[in-house]
Amino acid sequence: MSYQTLITELSEHIFTITINRPEKLNALNRQVIDELSAAIEEIYNNPEIGAAIITGSGPKSFVAGADINEFIHLDSVGGKTLSKKGQDLVFSRIENSPKPIIAAVNGFALGGGCELAMACHFRLASENAKFGQPEVNLGLVPGYGGTQRLTQLVGKGKSMELNLTGNLIDGAEALRLGLVNHVTSLEQLLPETKKILQAILSKAPLAVAEAIALVNHAAYGKPGGLELEIESFGRLSGTADAKEGASAFLEKRKANFKGN
Repeated sequence: MSYQTLITELSEHIFTITINRPEKLNALNRQVIDELSAAIEEIYNNPEIGAAIITGSGPKSFVAGADINEFIHLDSVGGKTLSKKGQDLVFSRIENSPKPIIAAVNGFALGGGCELAMACHFRLASENAKFGQPEVNLGLVPGYGGTQRLTQLVGKGKSMELNLTGNLIDGAEALRLGLVNHVTSLEQLLPETKKILQAILSKAPLAVAEAIALVNHAAYGKPGGLELEIESFGRLSGTADAKEGASAFLEKRKANFKGN
């Protein structure tokens, strides 16, 4: 599919989505949201895609928030519609994707950019990355999950501080807080992200999908997680991949998973 604000590439079953508005520091606008929604559908529906990366164009910015020009004329109804559309079509779809989606944060990840990174299953950041939820500076709160996912990742106290002050943190602090998993040089960001995804792609895809769903369930503090784990373990025990995994282990060879 052809996009105006995204660059996409599929290589070795990894689908890389690059938000390409460098002159606007890759800020989110309605077109970007619509095109991200379409790209996420590609991830869900294309069997050649096993995993995905979301990153930004250029050396300065992942996504430096939303396009503020679109906020000027919003009223209460318009604001609610904008927030719900983004959450339903992009952010929740990323979070609940059965295929792993990793954010490669290559600079500013502010407001909607921080929220986009947090919707991904986990995050790598370059040394120049900056994270923050500065919506209070505009008289707003995050609209794409920033209060909820930031609290999950860094805890109530630090999330409260960042959401109330609008302060930014760098990659090292994000790593210390657990907001990102790894910090690398800008040059090594995509290679390191792809290396991790290649390791995940060598595992059984049905097991990966079940693990994503179970961890997401736990992250929201929902009840019944242990029972769901029992059900998942049972389902997977009857799959061909589970038989292949056990056989490969006993035969001391690499497993050849088929996704069934």
